[in-house]
Amino acid sequence: MTPKFKFFWIAFGSLFLLDQACKLWVVGHVVPGSQQALFGGLEPLFSVTHARNPGGAFGLLMDWPWAWRLGAFVAVASFACVAIWIFYRGMAPGERFNGIALGLILGGTLGNLVDRLTRGEVVDYLRLDFGGSGTWPDFNVADLGILVGVAALILELLSLEGASRAGPPRGDDE
Repeated sequence: MTPKFKFFWIAFGSLFLLDQACKLWVVGHVVPGSQQALFGGLEPLFSVTHARNPGGAFGLLMDWPWAWRLGAFVAVASFACVAIWIFYRGMAPGERFNGIALGLILGGTLGNLVDRLTRGEVVDYLRLDFGGSGTWPDFNVADLGILVGVAALILELLSLEGASRAGPPRGDDE
């Protein structure tokens, strides 16, 4: 079993299962529309909510009919899965970092897709409130996995680009 395989599936499975477990807990224990402190000292900055999002990120496509929204989200998730598969296949067997990043993206993508297919909307349960600066839209662990995975891939690509522009290392005698 290659490192990329192992790290990809561990990241995918961990994120997917954590997100689904959190969603089940929120649906069973938090009143829709309410807000609860998770850690006493962090409220109101960070809290648990129970929000439902029939649209995409930042409420995109909320005005579309349900069948059109579902079709769009299934198409986007399918495209993401194919892109992840292509990128994964092109990775060297020892690439742990990119394996984790792709696993997080896939786990988040499928975590939210499961919600759309089973509930018709995504359960969001995390809120950041910056006081007078405003509140970030509610989100979930799946969203966080996608964000962290994409950010990790971007950082990896930027570091590779920087290394290729720097050229080969120079000796002290030049």
